[in-house]
Amino acid sequence: MNQTADPRTVPQLLSDLAREISTLFRKEGQLIRAELSEKASQLQIGIGSAAAGAIILLVALNVLAAALVAALANLVGAGWAALIVGVLLAVIGAILVKKGMSDMSHLAPERTVSQVSQDANLVKEQVR
Repeated sequence: MNQTADPRTVPQLLSDLAREISTLFRKEGQLIRAELSEKASQLQIGIGSAAAGAIILLVALNVLAAALVAALANLVGAGWAALIVGVLLAVIGAILVKKGMSDMSHLAPERTVSQVSQDANLVKEQVR
């Protein structure tokens, strides 16, 4: 095994390590800013599309609910028909709201968090 000695002194090595750690964390900061910006753009586009779709679906739902109430009114009476349709729509709405909230919970910058954790472990190893 032929090992060549590093010509740098301990203070030089520590200085290089400090400079590289500083550069590393500066780059990680840039990465997290870029990823957060990307996530924010995705969120804005998603919210805009969802809002437009929700408005159109609300109009369609009103028309369909009125048609369903009219159809059921012949079978069970107007009051019961309205109650049945209202409960059905409330259940569907609650399910959709829960799903939407769940979908929005995945907005954390996962790649950056993982990379920063790896970098911290690397720095710990280098300091040893």
